[in-house]
Amino acid sequence: MGNTFNLPQSTGDRELDKALALAGYAYDPQQDIFISTKNPWQRNVGYCRLYDEAAAPLGMIIDCEPVYFEYRGEKWMIGIWKGQYDLVVGAEIGVYNNGFPVNLPGIFQGTFYQTAKDEDCLKMAFTLRKNGKVLFTRKDVHWWLTGFDLGEFAEPSELTMEIEITFRDEEMRNAFVEAIKKIGYSSKELQITGNTVFFIFDKPRSPQPFTRTPLTDEIIQRKNKFLCEKFQEITGPYNTFPEKLAAVQEQLPDMYRLVMNMGKSKQIFEIIILLTLVGAVAINFYSSLRD
Repeated sequence: MGNTFNLPQSTGDRELDKALALAGYAYDPQQDIFISTKNPWQRNVGYCRLYDEAAAPLGMIIDCEPVYFEYRGEKWMIGIWKGQYDLVVGAEIGVYNNGFPVNLPGIFQGTFYQTAKDEDCLKMAFTLRKNGKVLFTRKDVHWWLTGFDLGEFAEPSELTMEIEITFRDEEMRNAFVEAIKKIGYSSKELQITGNTVFFIFDKPRSPQPFTRTPLTDEIIQRKNKFLCEKFQEITGPYNTFPEKLAAVQEQLPDMYRLVMNMGKSKQIFEIIILLTLVGAVAINFYSSLRD
């Protein structure tokens, strides 16, 4: 299950390449975007709704479209995201399964999902557009297909994802189609060819995180837009990524540190959430044994 395009994934800056690899990302020089690798640390933290609730407070204003369904007696979730991730605009499709209920009063009540194993990865593709203009395209057999454009700014409402997902068989395809219709997509919005489903994610149909409010969105996006405009201003005269990075490092060291730690705050928060859930489950389990 190698990368579809087999791209040389290097920014030309060894320090940044190393930081990206540790963060679970690589660089696509042909499209000038960052993408997730097959086996990043994120593959060990799974997914729960708390992750989406944490996004806005961490500076990420993104639309979420989780699609929940059952397939062969197992809970699955295909998550779709698009929006502004601090200093980058981006989009994601994630495949999760082995969902199990978690009921921890005062902490979390819902389903926790594990990331799909290699045999459960799906053939997926998407094109991300901003106001109709193509920003980038991704295509691969993956569990977490992503793309992030550094220094680009957009409101989530300006972005559309043209999505194509090929399922394992007709049963799985039908389960997904039924689930996505339940959250508001009509039959006319879905194109089905064999086990492949094509649709456009523009305006989310499912409930958005409680942390997303018009006021907080405006405040956070004002900051994000400022960062992106400053990045464009500094890097405008340069053509190669190493030159752009060197200019940022020289003229705005704080932004350079932000680039080098791309996504780090979100990563730390997800690990904290996971450890909290695991700890709470363990405490409940041992408490039940004593009872």
